[in-house]
Amino acid sequence: MAILLLSVGPSSLITPRVSPSAVLTQTVPSPPAPIRSSASDPINKPVSSLTCALQCQHFQLCSGCTHEFNLHCPIILDEVTEFFNNHGVSDFTFDTCRLWEWRCRAKLAVRGSGISPFIGLYEEGTHNVVDIPQCRAHHPNINAAVELLKRGITELGVEPYDEDQGTGELRYVQMAVTTYNTSLPVSERYRNGKVQVTLVWNSRNENSASSEKLNALATFLWRNGNSRHSFHLIHSVWANFQTSSNNIIFGNRWRHLLGERDFWENVGGIDVCLTPSSFGQANTRAFDSLLRKLQKYVPFGASVADLYAGAGVIGLSLAASRKCRSVKCIEINKESKLCFEKTASRLTNSIDGSISWHHADTSIDPHSWLVGSDVVVVDPPRKGLDRSLVDTLRTISSMKPKSKTNSSESSPLKVKEEKRPWIIRAREDSVHIESKTTWEDNQSLPQTLIYISCGWESFKEDCKSLLSSKSWILEKAHGFNFFPGTQSIEVLAVFRRSAAKAIKKRKSGKKKKKTPF
Repeated sequence: MAILLLSVGPSSLITPRVSPSAVLTQTVPSPPAPIRSSASDPINKPVSSLTCALQCQHFQLCSGCTHEFNLHCPIILDEVTEFFNNHGVSDFTFDTCRLWEWRCRAKLAVRGSGISPFIGLYEEGTHNVVDIPQCRAHHPNINAAVELLKRGITELGVEPYDEDQGTGELRYVQMAVTTYNTSLPVSERYRNGKVQVTLVWNSRNENSASSEKLNALATFLWRNGNSRHSFHLIHSVWANFQTSSNNIIFGNRWRHLLGERDFWENVGGIDVCLTPSSFGQANTRAFDSLLRKLQKYVPFGASVADLYAGAGVIGLSLAASRKCRSVKCIEINKESKLCFEKTASRLTNSIDGSISWHHADTSIDPHSWLVGSDVVVVDPPRKGLDRSLVDTLRTISSMKPKSKTNSSESSPLKVKEEKRPWIIRAREDSVHIESKTTWEDNQSLPQTLIYISCGWESFKEDCKSLLSSKSWILEKAHGFNFFPGTQSIEVLAVFRRSAAKAIKKRKSGKKKKKTPF
């Protein structure tokens, strides 16, 4: 079967690679540009293996990438294409996205010694850290910041963490790149991205005996990453405190040390605020491409429910781009509330719709979140949708929407007092931005389901379950290369409500006359 491979032009896809040892002062040749394929090209069209090869010196040692060649066409793509074809989608497309230097968010272990620190990922199946200073997946400025951090560790005598003994000072580091810089032309923003550095320190809080060394390391990064260069490498430095012996990277205590407190990025046409503890997509540009595609399937003025919403990036981008009548975001992590508020504060005044964020578990009474929505967007974790939500979506055709009423005319005496605890908690922890216009109260149920999946196996099961109910029809599907060099694929699938099931004819009640013999 034919497949359409999409990519952006080489000029905007490839940026000069920066040598970490030179800390942004020297460049080396870029990787080769990706191959373009048209809709008429077969999926197995022969291509040069080296054209889209990883070409990374750490491959096979590092667990980050699983295959070295044909980054534009992951092995799983054949299976994905066949699955959608078998379920009625013959025009599935795949966006190859950026193949190198795409990762803008990385969590790295710090091991070794103060003289020779290792900063990288675990070797497959072990807790041995592989040093990856020249990672081809990392944004070049992450590699530059890692090199700078190594210098700081050796010069200041910081001790990397020892898992066996539970000793040492620096356990992990998180590097996050923001390309948000309105003072630069759009074409220059990606390669000039700034790095937010989070140091995971092996202590309970900032009052530990090693706090002076922590502050000294933060100051080293800030001064050497900024003052000596024409452009600032370091956006900010944060500390996270963790003493647990398990494999959880972050503790619950955070502290802002230096630089800007707020971390902004522009995706999906809006400015998005994230904290170091926020979930953020590692491949910023691929996520932006997905959002732009998603927006095309939401009608102007629609009411949208955004489930598993996080900080509400998807919902807010739809509110801005599609002028939605209402958007409600539902998220179980209460820490996302602050980011939602800051992001919403930057939406333009031209948006005239009600926008809300609710701290709630989508799996509990999911029907209550679907009512009043024309479109429901789900972006679940890798395990897929909660069973209760799948069951609700499967039976949605048999649910009867309430008759519409004007909210301004409804009598408060007729409103039943809400007693369900999960709804009460969601209201207490929610954020509401009211519309300037009084809209007719919408009690309809969604006609469109947009499913964003990062877990292919769980998506297949959810998709089959939804289609077998006959309540939904799979209309469109698109794939995105969020993690080149791996078996992962990000899927955007659009389902439409199927036509109402034929109502069985009622018996007339008249008895048939018996034919006399």
